[in-house]
Amino acid sequence: MFYWDNTYILVLIAFMLSMFASFGVQATFSKYQKVNSRRGMTGMDAARQILDANGLYSVRIEHIQGNLNDHFDPRDGVIRLSDATYQSASVAAIGVAAHEAGHAIQHAKGYAPIKVRNAILPVVNIGSSLSMPLFFIGLILGMTPLAMAGVFLFSGVLLFQLVTLPVEFNASRRALAILKTSSMLDAEEVKNAGKVLKAAAMTYVAAVLSSALQLLRLLLLVNRRRRD
Repeated sequence: MFYWDNTYILVLIAFMLSMFASFGVQATFSKYQKVNSRRGMTGMDAARQILDANGLYSVRIEHIQGNLNDHFDPRDGVIRLSDATYQSASVAAIGVAAHEAGHAIQHAKGYAPIKVRNAILPVVNIGSSLSMPLFFIGLILGMTPLAMAGVFLFSGVLLFQLVTLPVEFNASRRALAILKTSSMLDAEEVKNAGKVLKAAAMTYVAAVLSSALQLLRLLLLVNRRRRD
């Protein structure tokens, strides 16, 4: 029989936030993916021009399969652009490519938040894989310290996401500033590219809120177990 717990309301809210943000970025990207830039520059071209203008000649650009899984990998020094970005001349593709180039610039300039994020990532990866098993084992066995250890490890995920926010917003600001001054896009196209990046940023905000709600739920469950 399905067991209803009032804290599931928090899970439902978190799910709705994530779905809303995901729908928003997909819809916005899809809209401006259909609008080609007047200069006809592709996402790959835009990323390469931005990198070269900042002296980052060694940073490579690779084409990967997928959609909206574009990313900068500082370990390999490469920007990976997806099918929807690499060879696309759309305003959306150029905005996304410029954003990833912004991450490369952050890394090169030693931007503090990205250094913090990269430093805590290995610990967070371990903590995130152990947090739920420890929490539920502690909850089931009535071992509150063990359950709280799981909560503590999960809080590391929230910390990582909080640190990620300024990294993502800053990369978008760098991208839009470059697009404005480089003439890769005209003023209206820069505005539309900004809409795409803003929608993408909202997925990170939604992730923070979802994790905060999940953390609250874990604390409520531990507190209920204590009372029982």
